[in-house]
Amino acid sequence: MRHLRILPVILAGLLSTAAPAAAAGGHYAFAGGTPRQQAQVRLALDASAFDWSLVPTEITIHIAPGRQSEATAGTIWLDANLLNAGRFSWGIVQHEYAHQVDFFLLDDAKRALLETALGGADWCYGVLGLAHAQYGCERFASTLAWAYWPSPDNAMKPVSAADESAAMVPTKFRALLAVLIGAPNTVPSSVTAYAPKRAHSKR
Repeated sequence: MRHLRILPVILAGLLSTAAPAAAAGGHYAFAGGTPRQQAQVRLALDASAFDWSLVPTEITIHIAPGRQSEATAGTIWLDANLLNAGRFSWGIVQHEYAHQVDFFLLDDAKRALLETALGGADWCYGVLGLAHAQYGCERFASTLAWAYWPSPDNAMKPVSAADESAAMVPTKFRALLAVLIGAPNTVPSSVTAYAPKRAHSKR
């Protein structure tokens, strides 16, 4: 309940195998994948306005055909077939790297605050059997991917208010992460983000 009281105060205040990549693109090395597939990962991370170099450790990115895209602390697995789709894959790449932001830059207090803001029944698979969008960590990763690359080409783009990337409008989410972890609070002016349409509620 304490986080429910703190969140509005914060938001109100805010509204008044390759060598490691370059700093803004994060620190990572590849395990597997063709040069073209590895290039898609670089392009995906570079397209985002998020500073992936905030993650304080090198991430190993495994690329293999038919591999489910997922992440654990320090490691990302990506489906090579997905990367072959080019730009369509970029939002998923950003989503998986966003989990590294969770693993290395958030603590329990920050996760509780974000879970209040983003919704979800559990932060990250402490309760098994929930839908993907019911986990706060998945909502966080999808929202980060969308908020820092609000492009029509982003597969994380919400199409309804129920989508896991739609809990916060990008401007508010970026403002919150600027306070919590010192993340950038801007995106290139050439890209415009739109909030998902929501039904009004008296709740």
